[in-house]
Amino acid sequence: MKTLKIIAIVLAAFSAVSCGYLEFDETNGLREYDDVYTYFDETKQILTHVYSFIPQDFGAIDGAMRDCASDDAEFGNTGGTVQYMNNGSWSALNTVDNAWNMYYGIRAANEFMQSFAATDFTIYEREPEYENWLDQMQYFMYEARILRCFFFFELAKRYGDIAMPLEKLDIEGANTIAKTPFDDVIDYIVSECDACAPELPDTYRDVANAETGRITRGFAMALKSKALLYAASELHNPAMDTDRWKRSASAALDLIKTGLYTLDPADKCNNPTSPEVVLARQNDNSITFELYNFPIRFTEGQKFGSLATMGTFPTQNLVNAFQTRNGYSVTLEASGWVSDDPEFNPARPYLNRDPRFARTILCNGDSFKGSVIALYKGGRDDEAVSDGGSPTGYFLRKYLQESTDFDPDAPVANRHHWVVYRYAETLLTYAESMVEAFGDPDYSDGEYTYSARWALNQVRANAGMPDVTVSGKDAFIEALRNEWRVEFAFEDHRFWDVRRWKIGAETQTDIYGVRITQVSGSTYSYERFLYESRKWNDRMYLYPIPQAEIYRNPNLAPQNQGW
Repeated sequence: MKTLKIIAIVLAAFSAVSCGYLEFDETNGLREYDDVYTYFDETKQILTHVYSFIPQDFGAIDGAMRDCASDDAEFGNTGGTVQYMNNGSWSALNTVDNAWNMYYGIRAANEFMQSFAATDFTIYEREPEYENWLDQMQYFMYEARILRCFFFFELAKRYGDIAMPLEKLDIEGANTIAKTPFDDVIDYIVSECDACAPELPDTYRDVANAETGRITRGFAMALKSKALLYAASELHNPAMDTDRWKRSASAALDLIKTGLYTLDPADKCNNPTSPEVVLARQNDNSITFELYNFPIRFTEGQKFGSLATMGTFPTQNLVNAFQTRNGYSVTLEASGWVSDDPEFNPARPYLNRDPRFARTILCNGDSFKGSVIALYKGGRDDEAVSDGGSPTGYFLRKYLQESTDFDPDAPVANRHHWVVYRYAETLLTYAESMVEAFGDPDYSDGEYTYSARWALNQVRANAGMPDVTVSGKDAFIEALRNEWRVEFAFEDHRFWDVRRWKIGAETQTDIYGVRITQVSGSTYSYERFLYESRKWNDRMYLYPIPQAEIYRNPNLAPQNQGW
């Protein structure tokens, strides 16, 4: 088997001026357009540059993970930008997410496709690398088309109806383009995925350079599935039309039937070669994520001043979502820990929990970097929030590279690969779509050959958890939504799931933490406390269109409802 090489992500520096994304130079300073496409390496570099716009969330909102604007997490900096989402002070004039920048990626993709279509490399046919170039170039156009669709989807899930440029626009075109309705955006994405998927390889192992991190048939199918899931969800399907759910189920089933991917019981974070990972954005070595999220005593004095509060901290709300290993719920109530599991020990509440808990959350008593985390009052990690302590009584564990070291004499940095899509999402999408379409967790037929329960329990079994046995649609959906939450915690799902399910008024309110007191030795008492009461308004189901963009282009009006 060939050694898999990692596709380089070229993070371009650019300057956006008053005309918005129109002024963006996709060549990243290589050469003038007329010249750059005569060279294979530079042509490929421009396509690779389009990949650099794939969004990731190692702190996408000024250092805060987006889950800090959900009930799963709190950001240490009380004045951080993400707090505007929590206190209701964001607006069309005070936007938070810079997602509009994905139009740079769309323009880069459009420019690439337009220029590449007119490129003739036959002048190099006598070059020894020519056949290898052809081997790679046969996929370039399809990669760019799927990347553009992915950017369209990311914008549509934020804004609903969006401008959808299919060619590189001049200033007049950019300032007059109208919005495309959400459903039409989804239909376009689906049609492009259907057209491109058969032309893309299952893997690049047998393609010249054997790269990973590139668009495959599987990701084109996954993008179609995800787009149809959002189109079927209540936010965009208020009547809950079951035909939309059937369409979503079919798309997920198509990917399941390929057999291209399998669930992986190992940790998928930072492992782009996992058999479960469909697409990951791959990055260079960095210490930033650990600097923000390590308990402060492990940062060798590097986390000081404003950096001290730049951490994402799991909430008690999220901790309550993780069951015991036997499948019983556990909650910390005002009266203390509550669970029906006969094996649950309230004196050791973090033991024998869903194995995903330990991969996601760092809590009192955990071993970390050769030490024991001490979050109880007076413990080594019990610091004031302003000094780097936890506002909730928990630290983040997911995505942290424990070998990262801030020793100035022997620093260690690590790669952080963002999982864009993995196979567990396909199974949960299928489970949700099937139960919403047919109302029965156990329904299957000749066309839909697996039941919703089968798909959900595949994910749970992979995590080492027992089957979900509840009956009835409502109870099953409750269990399924909890599974989405714990399986994909801090993978940029919860924020969006709350919106597509339209449950913001129920979930985005009171945020809880835990206070731990040492009673004696390794015996502790646990007290739930209300850390923050957040403000919710139903207008938050969609982002506001930046008012500056509406000023530039009045055809982007009307503003999203309520903003």
